[in-house]
Amino acid sequence: MEELQPKYVVLALGFALGMLFGASVQRSNYCTMGAISDVVLIGDSRRARAGVLSVAIALTGSQILEALGLADLSKSIYRTPALGWLGAIVGGTAFGFGMVLAGGCGSRILVRTGAGNLKSLVAVVVLAITALMTLRGLIATVRRPFEQATQIDLRGVGVASQGLPDLIARATGIGAGAWQIALTALIGGTMAIWALASPSLRRDRVLLGASVIVGLIIPAAWAATTWAARDPFEPMQVASLSFVAPIGDGLQYLMFFTGASLSFGAATVGGVIAGAFVAALLSGSFRIEGFRDTPDLLRHMSGGMLMGAGGVLALGCTVGQGLSGLSTLAVGSFIAVAGIVFGAVLALRWLESGNLAEALRTVFSRS
Repeated sequence: MEELQPKYVVLALGFALGMLFGASVQRSNYCTMGAISDVVLIGDSRRARAGVLSVAIALTGSQILEALGLADLSKSIYRTPALGWLGAIVGGTAFGFGMVLAGGCGSRILVRTGAGNLKSLVAVVVLAITALMTLRGLIATVRRPFEQATQIDLRGVGVASQGLPDLIARATGIGAGAWQIALTALIGGTMAIWALASPSLRRDRVLLGASVIVGLIIPAAWAATTWAARDPFEPMQVASLSFVAPIGDGLQYLMFFTGASLSFGAATVGGVIAGAFVAALLSGSFRIEGFRDTPDLLRHMSGGMLMGAGGVLALGCTVGQGLSGLSTLAVGSFIAVAGIVFGAVLALRWLESGNLAEALRTVFSRS
């Protein structure tokens, strides 16, 4: 049993980190979809700045741990040499559109589920089923050929990773290590300065604290799974927080417990729901909320489907790509995040106008 200890320690840590994430988000109303809607509809950037601060902290912390040998980001799914640029665009756009329909991204609907929202529970279940179908089921028969036909193998140009430092090093001849330091300081520093320039964010101690906690959770998860990956008997996948495939894995684990193996991602999913539940009870905000009408049900189901399929195609969600992916400085993550933002803005304009063509014209005319 001692040889298996790292796996169980990391699973427990994943659940604890998920609880901390869920409680922080529930308490602070930290939300990527909400942040985008605030900017688009009322011109308020406070929550957007909180999200950007989380990215700055996650990126800086993760890169420091990698430089110290405590996190092996090269083993993550984000830094492979296969750049799925079109999948990131299409999947990211679908995910962004879907999260508006469902009233929140993957992490947010988990938090709302823990706080008693039955609408989010339905979206979570639909997301999980669609993610599994896209990963290993019927939709996968279309996804795999699409990815094979559109991915760019960067090894063909002598680059072993899609990390920005490696790509720039190949183009300039200057070592990737130097670019890693420079890009971390430039991108992370710029993001942090922009985020903290907002007096309204600095005054909102709860939201500010949540953004810091969420940012720190990402490198903590990288370090934990890197340690577990070194276990010679039962190594784990190097990973950080993500909420699309892990939600599907979690549902599959609940359905086929006997003989199934619990993943770090599924453990964090359970932790997020538990953390949000505890935080909602302690704050007195736990409420059972159902659907208003049939169109409301259909919107949440459609949103869950789009997030499930889009998140798998894009290799992550607003947390998986927006925090964990960006913290690795992977090019695909920047593309996926752009797609998510575009999809969310498009969905907001569509709900506003009721016409998709008009929404497209509005988005492009204001971009």
